[in-house]
Amino acid sequence: MDVSVVLCTYSSEMYDHFKEAAESVLSQTHDEIELVVIVDGTEAVYTNAVEEYGDYANVVLHCNEENVGLLESRNTGVKLANGDVVAFIDDDAIADEQWIEELVRTYERTDAIAAGGKMIPDWVAGKPSFLPAEFYWLIGVTHRGFPDASVEVRNTNGSNISFRRNVFLKLDGFDPAIGGRTGDANLQGGETELCSRMRAHYDQGVMYNPDAIVAHKVFEYRTRPRWLLDRAFWQGYSKRGMEVFVPESSAEERAFLGQLVREFGPTRVRELYQRPNRTKLKQLITLVVLTGTVGLGYLYGILKWR
Repeated sequence: MDVSVVLCTYSSEMYDHFKEAAESVLSQTHDEIELVVIVDGTEAVYTNAVEEYGDYANVVLHCNEENVGLLESRNTGVKLANGDVVAFIDDDAIADEQWIEELVRTYERTDAIAAGGKMIPDWVAGKPSFLPAEFYWLIGVTHRGFPDASVEVRNTNGSNISFRRNVFLKLDGFDPAIGGRTGDANLQGGETELCSRMRAHYDQGVMYNPDAIVAHKVFEYRTRPRWLLDRAFWQGYSKRGMEVFVPESSAEERAFLGQLVREFGPTRVRELYQRPNRTKLKQLITLVVLTGTVGLGYLYGILKWR
C-alpha cells in the first residue's frame, strides 16, 4: 500500500524541528512511502527544504504563494500526493519508525476508510507536575479516558490521522473556514469537522491503533498555566462551534465529561484522601479549574453562535 505523508511548515524558527519530523517519516519501516512537504508561503523555509530534500525521489516539495493556513495547506498536500492513503503529521512531532507500518496494518485488517494512532508527549522542558493526564489533549497528546484498544473513534489527533485518499477528496478535504486566517481564528477542530462529515456520508469513523505512535513536542510555553487556561477556554468555544457546524459531533465530548464527573474526579478525590500529597492536590485543583475554563469557553460559544 502506497502512503503519502503530508507535512506542513512555515516558520524559520521551526526548521530544525521540521527536519526532525521529516527524517522520522523518511526513516519508516514501511517502504512504499512518499513525503509531501507544504511550505506555507515562507520562501526562505522552502529554499532550505529544497536544498535538503530536493534530490529525494520520494519527496514532493511545494510552497504556497502566500500564507493560507494549515488546513488549506494540507488540502494542497493531498492533491499533490500519489499514495492510496494520505497521513498527516505536524512539524513539531516525531513519528515512531513503525508508525506507517501500523497504520497500513489497520487498513489491511479492517475495512477502514480512515485510521489514526496514539500521541505521546515529548517533554522538551520537563513534565509539569500539576497537569492531570485527563487534560493532555490541550497539549496535543492522547489523554486519559481515550480508548486504549483498537476501536473505531470519531477522530484521532490531527498530527496522527490518515485517510484513504479517494475518501478525503470525495469529502473535499478539510474546511479552511475552521480556524486560521480565512475564518474564526479561535475556532479549532478541523479534523473533528471533517470526520463528522465522513461519518454522515460513509457511516464510518476513524479506526484507532494505539501502536501507531507519534511523539508531540511539548515546549515550555505549552506548560505555562496562562497558556493552558487560554487554550482550555478556546477549546470550549470550539466545541460549541463544532456543534453548530456539525450537530452530531459532540457525543465524544459529552462522554468524556461524564467520565470526568463520575469517574476521574471522584477517583482523584479518594486517592488524595487516602494518600495525600502536594502533586495529587495540584492536579485535582488543575482538573477542576480547566474543566471550568472549558465550560466558560463553551458558554461564550453559545452566546456567539446563537
